[in-house]
Formats: sequence, C-alpha cells, structure tokens
Amino acid sequence: MIDLNDLNSYRENNRIEAKKALGGLPNSLWETYSAFANTLGGIILLGVEEHKDKSLHAVNLPDPDIMIEEFWSIINDRERVSLNILTEKDVQIEYVNGKSIIVIQVPRAERSDKPIYIDGDAFKGTYRRSGEGDYHCTKDEVQSMFRDAAAKAQDMLVLENMNLKVFDYESVHSYRARMKHTRPGHVWESLDDEDFLFKLGAVSRGKDGKRYPTVAGLLMFGYEYEIVKEFPYYFLDFHQQLDDSTQCTDKIISSSGEWSGNVYDFYFKVYNKIVQDIKTGGNGDEMPVHKALREALANCIINADYYGRQGLVIVKKKDVITFSNPGNFRIGIEEAKSGGVSDPRNTTLIKMFNLIDIGKHSGSGIPNIYRIWDKQGWEPPVIVENFKPERITLSLSLGTDSKKVRVKRVDKVKVYDLQKETIIEYLTDHITAKTSELAQLLGVNDTRIRNLIKALIAEDIVVADGAGKNRTYRLKR
Repeated sequence: MIDLNDLNSYRENNRIEAKKALGGLPNSLWETYSAFANTLGGIILLGVEEHKDKSLHAVNLPDPDIMIEEFWSIINDRERVSLNILTEKDVQIEYVNGKSIIVIQVPRAERSDKPIYIDGDAFKGTYRRSGEGDYHCTKDEVQSMFRDAAAKAQDMLVLENMNLKVFDYESVHSYRARMKHTRPGHVWESLDDEDFLFKLGAVSRGKDGKRYPTVAGLLMFGYEYEIVKEFPYYFLDFHQQLDDSTQCTDKIISSSGEWSGNVYDFYFKVYNKIVQDIKTGGNGDEMPVHKALREALANCIINADYYGRQGLVIVKKKDVITFSNPGNFRIGIEEAKSGGVSDPRNTTLIKMFNLIDIGKHSGSGIPNIYRIWDKQGWEPPVIVENFKPERITLSLSLGTDSKKVRVKRVDKVKVYDLQKETIIEYLTDHITAKTSELAQLLGVNDTRIRNLIKALIAEDIVVADGAGKNRTYRLKR
C-alpha cells in the first residue's frame, strides 16, 4: 500500500493509475482493472489528478459512497466485467489532507481466472499493463491466457489429426535405454514401443478409441517437420558466442534437418555444450553447478508455451548463460524463487523427464539454482518476466573459480539489461528504494547499483529524490 500522506511524491507507473473521476466512474477504469489483473496487479486511485510535473494530488470526491456502490454493481455484472477478483478490503475510501479519494487495490489474477476482460468479449475487451499504460491484448495473448487457464495441462491434448508415424523412434529407443539405466527392472521395460508410449503419456486414445500422439509425445519424440504442423512458431535455438564481437562458434537449431528437432534430443545436445567448460569432481561426477544447469535447462523446456510466438533460445557466452522461453510464470516470480509451489504448464513432459531423473524436484528447481549460485560466490541469477511478448528469461553468470567469493565481471549487455528490469519491477512494487535495498535485492555491491541507476536515469525511467544517505529512487512517468 502506498503512503497516502506523501501522495504527491508518487507518479503513475505500471502499478499505479490515477483518475480524477469527478464526473463519476470513468469508462477507462475497467480497462485498467483488466490490465492490472492480467499483468502484475496495481493500485487505482479515484479522486486523484496528475499535475503538469506528474505529481499526484487529491481533488475530493463529492459522493464516494455512492461511487463505490456503483463500482460493485458494475464489477459484479458479468456482462460488463468477466470476473470480480476483489474483496471489500480491496476498495476503500481514504482521506488525503481532508479530501476523500477511493483506493482500489487490484491483485494479479490467478491463471485459472484469466483473461479478465470487459464488455462480454474476451478478444475485444482484454487489456494488459506496460510502462506506456493500458494496452489492448492481441488475439495470441488472449488465447495464451485461455490455454493457461485450462485445468487440463496443455501437453495432454490428443492430436487426432496425426498418427504414430510422427515419432522419431531413434529418440524413443534412446529414451528407453536411459530409463532402463535409471530405473532398472521397471514394469514397462518389456512393453513394445506403442504400449510403452501409451503408458508414458506420449500416446492416448481419441474419441474413436484409436491411439494418437499427445502434445507431450509430439514435442518429446516427434520429428521437427511434424511438430511445426501443431506449433507453427516452434523453434529451438542454442548458440555459443565467445563475446559480442565474434560470430557464433557453435549452433544447434531444431530446423537444421540434421537431427530430429524434438525437445528430448535438444536437451541432451545442449546440456553437453553448456557444461563442457565447468569442472567436475575428481572422479568425473557431476558438481552442484552441473545439476543446477541441468535444472535450468529442463525448466526452460518443460515450462515453455510452444503455441506462443518466438522460440526457445539458449545462449552461452564466456561468462553468462541465458535461458529464454515463450510463456509467463503461472505463479508469481517471488513464489517461484521461494519454492514449494509448483504450477507447471506441461505436466506430462515433467513426468517424462522425471522418469530419466531430470527435473525430479517439482517446485524446488529455481530455489536450488539460487542456493548453488550463492554458495559459488557468483552473481545471483536474474529472472525477468515480460508480457509483450510473453517470455521468461533466466540469466546465470558464471565464475572461473568457485573458491573465489569475488563476483566475476559478467556480460555487460545481457545481464545489465536483466538487472535493470529487476530494479524496475521492484520499484513498481515498492514505489521507492534506497541503494542498499537494491544492492541486497540483486546481491551486488553499491557501486554496481549506482551504475545501473545512472543508466536508468539516463533512459528517463528512474528519478532520484534527496541526497546522501536519504537519497531514494522511484519510477518516472
């Protein structure tokens, strides 16, 4: 909750919207409600105007009680608003210097409730929030929200327009060999390929009783040219680059035609590349960093929305690896970091990887990565969630010597940008912050934070208030 006693120090941003509302509830209120609910949540201030210097000031609503009654009447009308996700405590009359205003706190909607839309039409009435204000969602964005809202996981869909010839059986046999090694004597070991795939969830029965591939099966074991028939934007890309001035020294892409192009084979091709420069134990065993990278790669593949635009991209540079996949978190980023809560997009893919001992601990992968990076003395992982387009990016900086607690200098372009995004996200939540708070957030020193802030100020995104130890930073609009 913002400090209303210091209202004029706040500015509108992607978490705060002010509306004068002296003529009653503005129509744009419902667009903002939809936008906040479908993005990261936010606060709507009615009876507050923005001055020329962008500062916010109360104007005194004449009949706030009547306005709130009308508000509840409209938000509970399913023809006007698809769903009311607010409770009484979320809508309150407050007083600023004796002037009455209405404060509406809109939470981020649960994925099962999205999209939140207005005027009875999801494709015309769904909005999201960006630094530029409320924007109308595209058809693809709305469809993505509907997919995530479904109780049934995306990858359980049965593809009755395909047959079992879509599978690369070399991939299937490789998988079975790995499973035999990790789970010797398993009851499925003696099954033929089709029955094995059926038990695994790669094949299921259609409405006619016949067996067809599932989405999970197609992604895991299909040929790339078959996968793109269901997922037009499907693309897997790994490339290695020594620095920004050199071309890629190694590249693996799903459309090359040189291999199957499915996610199973991609995982093992890429895993071997990303760990090849990292020291193992004396007997060649995996070290904690190897296991964390394995988890990061698996999470990237398992949680991608393959119907979404843009593909899955993994970039390895000399001192940073980034994992980027289409789709958003189905839980909050902070929940994902704390662990114990899991809401996976592709549950059957998880099962398939689990059976060969990959990604075994649901809900603990991200916290484990943070823990291992902290123990190594490396810069903390950086996670950025974008909505336009929907995308998750995890950036992992790499040190050269795990015994040194000194933070290694990392890729200036990629990680710097991701850290700036993290600061912006924090300031939308907390309105203002000191250098020490931001340093603790990112796990870096004050000098690094000052450099990041200097860049954000130069980009006209952040402004500084006060001086010395009392200096704070906030978003500018």
